[in-house]
Amino acid sequence: MQGFSCGDLKNRSSVGTHGTRMAEKRNDFGRFDRDGGFKLTKNSHATAMKELTASVEKRSQTARLAEAAAFAAALCLSFPASLCLASAASNLTTPGIVREFSSPLGDVRQAVLAVQRDHIIHGTLVFDKEPILNGAEAVNATPMFDPWKGEGEVYYKIRKNAVAPRHFLETGDQGTIAVRYVIIPVTDVRTRVKIDAVYVESARKTAHPSDGTVEKNEMKEVKDALESMQQAAQEAADARRRELSAELVRQSYARQREDETTRLDKAQTSEKELAQQVTELRHDVERRVKPPGADLKAAPFQSAAALKTLSAYTEVVILIVTPHWLGIETPEGQRGWLPVESLEPLP
Repeated sequence: MQGFSCGDLKNRSSVGTHGTRMAEKRNDFGRFDRDGGFKLTKNSHATAMKELTASVEKRSQTARLAEAAAFAAALCLSFPASLCLASAASNLTTPGIVREFSSPLGDVRQAVLAVQRDHIIHGTLVFDKEPILNGAEAVNATPMFDPWKGEGEVYYKIRKNAVAPRHFLETGDQGTIAVRYVIIPVTDVRTRVKIDAVYVESARKTAHPSDGTVEKNEMKEVKDALESMQQAAQEAADARRRELSAELVRQSYARQREDETTRLDKAQTSEKELAQQVTELRHDVERRVKPPGADLKAAPFQSAAALKTLSAYTEVVILIVTPHWLGIETPEGQRGWLPVESLEPLP
């Protein structure tokens, strides 16, 4: 403890606006004589010591508070940043957003992973000339959120070195944006998604919650990705159905040809009935060559030798049917092959 002398009392009694107050103190402790000496009164030693002790204790308490604040700051600088981030995250409340989709867990997971890995933080920006904030990366974990203790699967995306990003409350420094996706199965065909976003300053480790814009835009991206997947799956199913339908038509056509051949074999010899059947059959088994004409091939492929050139509107009889070639007979009795697209029905 600092020493205390009568000279100190005398000097303090004559300084500035404290003169009167210190004069009163001088009367409590003693008085000066004519020679400038100072004589202590009764109990002056005890009084002086009591007041000095109280003053020192008051200064010590203030110093201890300052030391505690400095120690806390030193802890945040000396310990790993994850501890400070975790402390900030534990007191952080973000609005978040939750949505339930009428899709199984696997489909929703695929949509969320597509958004997590798209390298964009949606719903915020740093510069007006760059409305899309690129540079994000998918990570397995981040201390910017408390560990998820509920059910479901958790995924993260962060964007480092973002300067005062929009739609985070009271931002004004450089830091990291983090987005958390939680996928929770509800039933076999329904899945819930929860999205949270936060921004943490790099220097002060101050956490700033989103105003909800980032979560809303990230959820929209998940929804759009899921709908695109479902549309692609629907288109694939439709293509498969069309393919099956075409196959059924081809089979039906083949059976019809067989039935017609059978009916022809069993036809009555009546001239009228036979003429009617011949007319009907002619439209089924005969075609004519489209303009400007076509080469009659020796075999059903393009590189086969050309037997002759058939002029436009030459009528031919179909003998063999394949998906791309027709085996035909010309009016002169010559047989060969023509591409399906080179023939048309009789008028």
